[in-house]
Amino acid sequence: MTDHAHPAGWPQPGLAASTDDAAELEDLRLLLDTVHERVGLDFRDYAYSSLRRRIDRAVKETGSGSVSGLHLRLKSDDHLLTKLVRMLTVHTTAMFRDPAFFCALREQVIPVLRTYPFLRIWVAGCSTGEEVYSLSILLREEGLAERCRIYATDLSEAVLERARAGVFPLAAMQEYSRNYQLAGGKHPFSDYFTADSEWVVFGRQLRDNVVFGTHNLVSDASFNEFHLILCRNVMIYFRRELQERVHALFYESLGMFGYLGLGRSEAIRFTQYHNSYDVVNGRERLFRKIK
Repeated sequence: MTDHAHPAGWPQPGLAASTDDAAELEDLRLLLDTVHERVGLDFRDYAYSSLRRRIDRAVKETGSGSVSGLHLRLKSDDHLLTKLVRMLTVHTTAMFRDPAFFCALREQVIPVLRTYPFLRIWVAGCSTGEEVYSLSILLREEGLAERCRIYATDLSEAVLERARAGVFPLAAMQEYSRNYQLAGGKHPFSDYFTADSEWVVFGRQLRDNVVFGTHNLVSDASFNEFHLILCRNVMIYFRRELQERVHALFYESLGMFGYLGLGRSEAIRFTQYHNSYDVVNGRERLFRKIK
């Protein structure tokens, strides 16, 4: 068995577990081993409840009947493997999600970032790019767009392709516009995109300073030193051990006095790095590296 055979935080096979339950857990582990072997993506440290919901949905939508049935099909169906990876990695996102976070960023972080001659920013787990475009708009309005580089990464090339395109449903724009205004937006939101009857395309200037690329938070190393890292609502899907590894990666990747932004359900408090950061805004999960 691999060292992932009995992940902490997963149900543990034992006397209290039925034979069927134990068999299903083993089927799930074998499926994740196969995904790791085939495409190099390791989901074995993801939180069990979230992972299981996504696997069960994949079983249902693909008509595989069971986890073991899905696993059997994965071994010879590359298209199904790609579809499963996409289902395991898609996160809920929106432009200017949690507007108060962007207000805090604008008011408490941007004034300090403005003192640097050039900025490197990492949006980790960027998904389809809504947060990247939100950040690009904010930086443009604050006069920093010309002297910053945003690195937007995700482990899924499929979602990165959508992020690069900057195309979003027109139906979402009312919500996004409302979020933008609540986040302190300075112009009509429609200034930033063109629209037809179904889709909007955000202006190329918003991604001129963005580098999109694949990066796996589970296994890949630091690749630069950053003044700001945003990784919001990503680690809620990870088990504690993986969260610790990701926090180590971010700590290594932040320059001294760099900023880290997390989601509202995420924290530094219970990690080994809790004394290495000052709290800039506790409610909005903004922190500054101090040692």
